[in-house]
Amino acid sequence: MRAAVREAGRATVHLLTGAGVALLCHLMLGFLMVAAVLTAAVFGAAVLPEAVLTLRRLAGLERRRTAVWSGRPVPEAYEPLAGTLRERIRTAVHDPGSKRDLIWGGAQLLYGMVLLYAALILWGPALLVDGFWCGLAGRRPVLLPLIGRLADVGAGWSRTLLLPSPEARLAERIEQLTVTRADAVAAHGAELRRIERDLHDGAQAHLVALSMRLGLARRAYGKDPETALRLLEQAQDQAESALTELRHVVRGIHPPILTDRGLAGAVRALAASSGLDVAVETGGAEDGPRAPAAVEAAAYFVVAETLTNAVKHSGARRAAVELGRAPGRLRIAVRDEGCGGAEEGRGSGLLGIRRRVAALDGTVKVASPVGGPTVIEVELPCAW
Repeated sequence: MRAAVREAGRATVHLLTGAGVALLCHLMLGFLMVAAVLTAAVFGAAVLPEAVLTLRRLAGLERRRTAVWSGRPVPEAYEPLAGTLRERIRTAVHDPGSKRDLIWGGAQLLYGMVLLYAALILWGPALLVDGFWCGLAGRRPVLLPLIGRLADVGAGWSRTLLLPSPEARLAERIEQLTVTRADAVAAHGAELRRIERDLHDGAQAHLVALSMRLGLARRAYGKDPETALRLLEQAQDQAESALTELRHVVRGIHPPILTDRGLAGAVRALAASSGLDVAVETGGAEDGPRAPAAVEAAAYFVVAETLTNAVKHSGARRAAVELGRAPGRLRIAVRDEGCGGAEEGRGSGLLGIRRRVAALDGTVKVASPVGGPTVIEVELPCAW
């Protein structure tokens, strides 16, 4: 009973603030009417863009309220009010986001008040009925949860009215994909340059030295067999060094251990060779079918880069890696007990992680307060 009363009280507070927002909407709509009249009279045209900006701020307040209650963010999509006065007025009049805010403001006047009145009326019978029903009969409350349902209804209506139009969401999605595609192309070019550099400075240099030693050994074979034998031994060492460099390059393209042992086994191998005390929790990542090769490679890169950062920059001795399977998602979380303060653009490798994850339409969350710990959480779309 106490929990039901607390939840109903929380819902009532939400509805009460919604009624306050409704009163602000009443004032806002009057302000918009005055701004429209002044704009029609020409001399007060500059008032309309400011009125629209105020409406956007009020809608933003409702988005935050709805997100706090429902636990789901409410996105926004507006055309920027910039440029000359005529351009700002044109944007203010034709922006689809502002039109949806205006519709929401009119609707909030109605349901913001009605839902609060309904909740206040419901409190008396709810306390009497549920007090008897729970206290004497030992049953679960019946009427008090309805107050929470009223808050759910208000948040649902606000979310529906304030969501950007399908056209605006599509345009935002196209812009996002354009950015991620450019990042993927940049990351691909950087990877090709890295491979070229590794081949030129590593394997190619060893192969050139190998060719020279084989040539010297062939010339010395008839005159000085001992020198030829020594050169052949050096050539064998060069061949082994070239093979080592080639294996290093191949691992950078697609680690063979991923193919052989899967993501969980590859992550355990990374943890064992990282130089840190790393605890690996695979959860259900090893159960069922494997993730696609591109997803496994991205996850492997995230873990490898994050552990490398922890060794180089954090000063940590311990770290933890968690792999998780969710419907349509692969989750990776890496935590180190270091000094924290990780930032992009300071050699931490976070930009490379974001680019690789964004190329697969995934998400990256970084929490790294000064003093630690640093936690990097990644979600990758995955068709299991």
